[in-house]
Amino acid sequence: MKKVYVAGAYSADNVLDVLKNIGRGEEVCAELFLRGYAPFCPWHDKDFVFKRPYHKFTVDMFYDYSIAWLKVCDVMFVTGGWENSAGTKKEIKIAEEMGIPIYYSISELYEKEQ
Repeated sequence: MKKVYVAGAYSADNVLDVLKNIGRGEEVCAELFLRGYAPFCPWHDKDFVFKRPYHKFTVDMFYDYSIAWLKVCDVMFVTGGWENSAGTKKEIKIAEEMGIPIYYSISELYEKEQ
């Protein structure tokens, strides 16, 4: 089972767009899982906060946690709408530096990584 780091927009300037980003990201991760991959889904971070709202989580904690997973993944998949995401751009740069293959469509990932 190939480990796939899934990257894409998370933050936004309003709560509705954040929720939409979470929904899109989780949907892509579910699709990859159903196709036989082991996706890392950064949007599941919300569950740490929802289930422990009084803990002192920081954005940096989540970023460091995500990058630790990126570094051990076989490939990266980037969801649509990432172009304005500073975090996704940083993740892409790290993947490029590490030689991790990057895909922008599920069909391309499936075709080349099966």
